[in-house]
Amino acid sequence: MANAKKSGSLVWGVILIVFGLIFLLEQFHIDVWDAVWRFWPVILIVWGANKLWLGLKERNERAEGPGPDKTHEI
Repeated sequence: MANAKKSGSLVWGVILIVFGLIFLLEQFHIDVWDAVWRFWPVILIVWGANKLWLGLKERNERAEGPGPDKTHEI
């Protein structure tokens, strides 16, 4: 559960940085919104790929199970 909270915080941090960059570029009269509106489906693709990757990673970790206990090695 802590991992999900950590990745959620990371996502919000990235979102804030992206919006900050967009507004900064607007201050320099660079039209970013046209590109944002044109390529918005890329956000859905990246989001879906991330969900897929995390799901596969979690499934592989469950399939492997706990590794050998190396705390009692001599």
